[in-house]
Amino acid sequence: MAIYKRRRYLFMTLDPVHIGTGGYRLGRVDNSIVREPGTRVPKIPGTSLHGAARSYAAQLYETPEAAGQTHDTVTNPEQNPVCYTFGYIKKNNNGQDVKAYSGVVNVFDAHIVLFPVHSLVGPVWVGTVERLREAGFEVSNVPGEWAKDEVLLTFERTDPLNLGWLMLSSGGQVTVNAPTKNALTEWQADRWNAIKNKIALVHESIFSHIVNSNLEVRTSVSINPETGAAEDKALFTYEAIPRATFLTAEVVLDDYRAKFERAGNTVWQSPLDVLDAGLRLIEWLGVGGMGTRGFGRIAIVGQPQEKDYGQQANAAQSPSGEGATTP
Repeated sequence: MAIYKRRRYLFMTLDPVHIGTGGYRLGRVDNSIVREPGTRVPKIPGTSLHGAARSYAAQLYETPEAAGQTHDTVTNPEQNPVCYTFGYIKKNNNGQDVKAYSGVVNVFDAHIVLFPVHSLVGPVWVGTVERLREAGFEVSNVPGEWAKDEVLLTFERTDPLNLGWLMLSSGGQVTVNAPTKNALTEWQADRWNAIKNKIALVHESIFSHIVNSNLEVRTSVSINPETGAAEDKALFTYEAIPRATFLTAEVVLDDYRAKFERAGNTVWQSPLDVLDAGLRLIEWLGVGGMGTRGFGRIAIVGQPQEKDYGQQANAAQSPSGEGATTP
């Protein structure tokens, strides 16, 4: 039976992140960002994470040609860990002989779980019970029923609290703990400790309103390359997911080929190591648009949660029965 692995990453934006929709619109801003169709909550598409991780992993492996759309110049792409992980297309004999393989890692969208908002008590991180629990957080002391105009806080407060323009009554105090399987380094733990007592939980029905009302919006102007001055009538606005937003994303390993080889002096033991190396470099080089304007850096917080599926069949066949996991 095939063995599949699922990882769940927790990210924190170090800069505003702009993943544009590729066009202009009439409305709040000129350049809007990608959103979930149903909830209208902004997200980071899996395609953006996948593309950035591939490009950065190829640079780390010193084969930048492995990051392109075609890989005709890659020598032995089946032995290249980047091509193996993310897939490749190679044409030989003037395009008559085409060899193509899809990647073995599936990268899914990153969804917001905690969003920073200004309030009377300073910045608070807004989320929902459902989003936090889905991301692996432990949320306790949640009342059975609480009104939609109430907010649950991880700190003590009886007076109403504003979340941007919206004023909500206090619905009680709850406790939120980081995912137990996320091993936090001292530096990463400081990031979590800085916000864990500043969390506000609201109903899912108003979460999107709070997020969309508190996105970062900037105004820029195009520069004439000949004069170095601003172009006339070239002012435009764009929005972004603000700094210090926490998101979660899943990755699934479907190594249907089972022929990954450790190459050279790399420490990559599996395709997930290749992906992980690329994702971690996003903390330095960023993802999305406006990268030269200080946008795009995202850091992985802690070690990703990991679960295996399929090992129970292999364990049942072994004499000791060790290694079984619950799917």
